[in-house]
Amino acid sequence: MERDFFNKIFRGDRVIWVIFMFLCLISIVEVYSASATLTFRTDYWNPILRHSMFLLIGLGIVLAVHAIPPRFFSVLGICLPVVCVLLIATRIFGTAVNGSYRWIEIAGITFQPSEIAKLCLITFTAFVLSKKKENENDDKLFKWIMGATLVTCGIIVIDNGSTAIMLFMIIFVMLIIGQISWKNVGKLALFLLAAAVILFCIIRFVPAETMRKVLPRAETWTERFKDFGKEEKNVHNPDFKIDDDNYQVSHANIAISNGRILGKLPGNSTERDFLPQAYSDFIYAIIIEELGLIGGLFILSLYIIFFIRAGIIANRTDKLFLKYLVIGSSLIIVTQALANMAVAVGLIPVTGQTLPLVSRGGTSTLITCIYFGIILGVSQYENPKGEQREKEIEEEFIEEKQAAESAEQEKIVEVANED
Repeated sequence: MERDFFNKIFRGDRVIWVIFMFLCLISIVEVYSASATLTFRTDYWNPILRHSMFLLIGLGIVLAVHAIPPRFFSVLGICLPVVCVLLIATRIFGTAVNGSYRWIEIAGITFQPSEIAKLCLITFTAFVLSKKKENENDDKLFKWIMGATLVTCGIIVIDNGSTAIMLFMIIFVMLIIGQISWKNVGKLALFLLAAAVILFCIIRFVPAETMRKVLPRAETWTERFKDFGKEEKNVHNPDFKIDDDNYQVSHANIAISNGRILGKLPGNSTERDFLPQAYSDFIYAIIIEELGLIGGLFILSLYIIFFIRAGIIANRTDKLFLKYLVIGSSLIIVTQALANMAVAVGLIPVTGQTLPLVSRGGTSTLITCIYFGIILGVSQYENPKGEQREKEIEEEFIEEKQAAESAEQEKIVEVANED
């Protein structure tokens, strides 16, 4: 009965469910450890209770979304214009944190519209790509996708450059997977190259005072790229010194170095007291410090297996919209995870990307749960092999139940005969 109950509630791909649960469990342990500095400002249990509450709500979201017939997922794409208005409103009325306006409060609830925008843009792109017909000119579809992408990313880039760039690149990959003509893909590649050169020239030569008015975060981006890779910033350099510019990265490197192979075990991190975003942007460094190289590789393998499994689900799906939606949803999760890990180990400049479902967060955690719900929903409803397996499982449990009832009836008869 218990097994029957769980199989009815947690439907869909079992591997995705296992990965989801593992990430949640690791998140609770590591956020509890990494949030030590927050306990000095508030109640001791408040940080982890807040995070656990979001994960619990997220689980409810996964269960709700994966029970929705996938044909209704296209509604998320229709919401894109509303989300763009929210992004603009955030820039005007939002709350500034570290000089960027990423959060807005509505009816007492504070959230990050850019996270919702990523979900809506990916859904919109998947829906438009699904309308492409073989051997048909795709210029019109390409213009629709590019128009929506440029508007959305153009608003996001003002306060969150790394998110805008990452989202644009994911849409670019979806266009290639969606078999948009190489002519249009080539035009887009040239546009991106030209835009990168122009942006570099503007940031490099336009006075800082002017740039602050147009792109408030441009100075931060410039400094991060300048600091990244400097010889004097290299920890192996004898003249290396920790300063304000390399503070986070340096302590992340120290945390990783402390971890070695097996780590210092959960709760024993020392660098969590020095890293300002130990529970968010740099939680992967704390994971390696506490769980070692083995723990770090285990987290990495979870995301890789998740991506492979999502690819299998997409491949088995006949409907193009759902195929592209699963690919886009998995791409955004895995790309963000790899970016977070790459920052922690010093492979790329600091981006501010969190580790999906592991880092402490509100909006990002809930939106990530929607991605998981979408993938699980598609695996449940649109996967012929999955449907067949579900029927087999149901039949097995019905047989087991009938056998148990028969055995119980026989026992009752035997007891009655003895009496």
